[in-house]
Amino acid sequence: MSENFGTPYSEYPEYPEYRNLETEVNYDWAVPGYPQPSPFEFNANRDVHDIHEIHDLPSSDRVNAKVAIPRNAQPSSWTSSGRVSRACENCREQKAKCSGHRPTCHRCLDSRVPCSYGDRKKEKMVKQLNDLTTRVETFDALLRGIYPKLDASLAQQVDQTLRELNARTPLTQVNPSTPIPAFFTNPSTHINQSVLSSLADAGPTSIPSGTVDYTEEDFDRDEKVQATGFVGEHSEMAWLYRLKRDLDHKCLKGIKETTERPSISSVNYFQDDSEILFLDDIDLACRPPQQIANRLVETYFHIVHPTFPIIGKAIFLNQYRSFYANPNVRPGKRWIVVLNLVFAIATRHSFLADQPQPNCDDHQTYFTRAWKLNVGSVLPHPPDLQQAQVEGLAAFYLLSVGQVNRSWRFIGIAIRSAVAMGLNIRSESESIAHFSKELRYRVWWALFMLDIVLCEMTGRPPGTRDIFCSTPLPVPFPEEDFWDRRVAQVITDQRTRNAFFASLISDSTAASPKESTAQSTPEQHGSGKGKQGERASQVGAGNLTPNSSLYFLYAVDLAHLLREAINTLYAPTATRQSWHDIETAIPTLNNHADNWLSRLPAEFDFTTLDTTHQFLQQRARLAFRFYATKLIILQPCIRRVFQQSEASSPGTVCDQMAALCVQMAGKMSELLPEEPDSTWLYGVAPWWCILHNIMQSTTILLTELLTRTHVGTAKAVDITNKINKATRWLKEMSAKDLSSKRAWLVCMDLLSRHGSKFGFGVDTEL
Repeated sequence: MSENFGTPYSEYPEYPEYRNLETEVNYDWAVPGYPQPSPFEFNANRDVHDIHEIHDLPSSDRVNAKVAIPRNAQPSSWTSSGRVSRACENCREQKAKCSGHRPTCHRCLDSRVPCSYGDRKKEKMVKQLNDLTTRVETFDALLRGIYPKLDASLAQQVDQTLRELNARTPLTQVNPSTPIPAFFTNPSTHINQSVLSSLADAGPTSIPSGTVDYTEEDFDRDEKVQATGFVGEHSEMAWLYRLKRDLDHKCLKGIKETTERPSISSVNYFQDDSEILFLDDIDLACRPPQQIANRLVETYFHIVHPTFPIIGKAIFLNQYRSFYANPNVRPGKRWIVVLNLVFAIATRHSFLADQPQPNCDDHQTYFTRAWKLNVGSVLPHPPDLQQAQVEGLAAFYLLSVGQVNRSWRFIGIAIRSAVAMGLNIRSESESIAHFSKELRYRVWWALFMLDIVLCEMTGRPPGTRDIFCSTPLPVPFPEEDFWDRRVAQVITDQRTRNAFFASLISDSTAASPKESTAQSTPEQHGSGKGKQGERASQVGAGNLTPNSSLYFLYAVDLAHLLREAINTLYAPTATRQSWHDIETAIPTLNNHADNWLSRLPAEFDFTTLDTTHQFLQQRARLAFRFYATKLIILQPCIRRVFQQSEASSPGTVCDQMAALCVQMAGKMSELLPEEPDSTWLYGVAPWWCILHNIMQSTTILLTELLTRTHVGTAKAVDITNKINKATRWLKEMSAKDLSSKRAWLVCMDLLSRHGSKFGFGVDTEL
């Protein structure tokens, strides 16, 4: 029997057909979503009858008969004769056979337990890598946010850790097809535009693009720091301070730890920490003899007025002659203040140029008289045009004596007074003569020019904004020509003025910083007035001869470009830009500067060597302003290249702009005669800021020499010669100017400690 039927009958499971069906039918296993049996599908009588029919068959027919084995009503759906691709977590833990059904296998369904399927090994690794990538990106964003606020030691630890991590880069070998956060593979594109790209051995760095959005100093710590105040990244003092700090950090690394980071006031070579001497016993009504006064007034209008026409020359000279010709004339107190400030500035220049006036008070006496008369009591007086002129002249005098911080504060007051008088807005008043309107425009642009110079020297934001200015650019005609009919039409008619400036300056600042040379509508072009304006502008441009007013126009135009560069590259908002954006903006600004140079009239072209030209003074001052603008535009690339590793690929835009920056610094150095000449310095050069310009170029050359130049190369010899030339000039200027003496000492201290391999000695005695 067993041979014919295989498995003995006793080993088969019991089936419900042979039980009491009324008591065995159970629906507890039913689960929503699965087919449930109906009571009407179970016909007990019919099923038993069919089975009895099978037993009634002859035995011969029943030997090989196929017996219908009914399904077990017990929950047996979890059984499976084959293997599934993946078992659920419960079945795997119990080492039981799993049906593999989703979302719940039959075994878990019967046991009424949650069923879950884990990830395959490959999927688990991918998921884990994605989780790690997300965590890294989160830590990247967090580090970018807190890095600027770290102190020196913590920032150094972060830099060192990232350098070691970048050297190992284990994640790049796991799966090349899986994107790895750039935090590990290219840290130069993160954290304040490459704050982590300093792969060279350098200390904590500031924001490499040149921007400053935080400060590490307490500017109220002591009197010296208070006198210096905040110095921004577009100041050469900040460049020099950073160079000195990085070089000292390299020398001290591995030897000892620095106790405290020095303040930027340690490289401040101006006189802000010295007090201004005010004489106690002074006659406020005293004035110099007319012969001396004539020389001082002539000196002022020759060396200051062309670049800073703060006062109207024709009106002032008429009042001045009347004041000395008629002893009974009693001018207003503010005019006396203006006169004494003119005397103070001219006397200061004569002292520096070694041309003292006999029987003449010194510049401190004149300034004390002006201060006691009006300058020191600004608040009690409401601002007017003359008050703005007084404040502007006081700011210039403070600049000339090295009080840069105080000068910056005074020019801010002067600009606020000018804005209070509406000088930043084009005047359409019919009660003001066109002559007076133009003089007021010049006062505004003179204050603007002085503000840009001080902004550049201190690294602070400009005090003027183009979006709040509609003052037209100054017409390039001398004051004595303002009454000419054709010049008057250019001044009074706005369309004529715009068309005239368009022929001189093809820039967005042709009419005003915001109100550019707006294109006339077709109706305006077709009107007779428009044609008349075009003819007038053509006649005016044709008859225009080079003069100091034309020089002033191009100087203002260049100052607009400098302000744009500062706002684009150095404003705190620039930290939100990527280095790619900064690197794109720098060549654009550099091209704008080249376009400005290409529009310069031949009489003012300083690229040609002509030492006997009529406009030698104007050419030299435009040259210094041009190269200073170039250095500020290109300097972020110097910082960027210095922070990159030596293995960085040459030939990039940044490398090209950095090389151009060094070249422009050399060009500025070449503007100085080979040997120091005080006559040229105070008669041709911009003497009020020449120290600033010399230190600008020298700092760039020092950075290139001490960080990226090898000893014995032609490049090293060339830069060394230029630095020696600059130090000779600083030493010569030190005889009369204390600021120049400090600057010379700062440079020699840096060279004595870090430039010995290039042949610089340690002798720093004057």
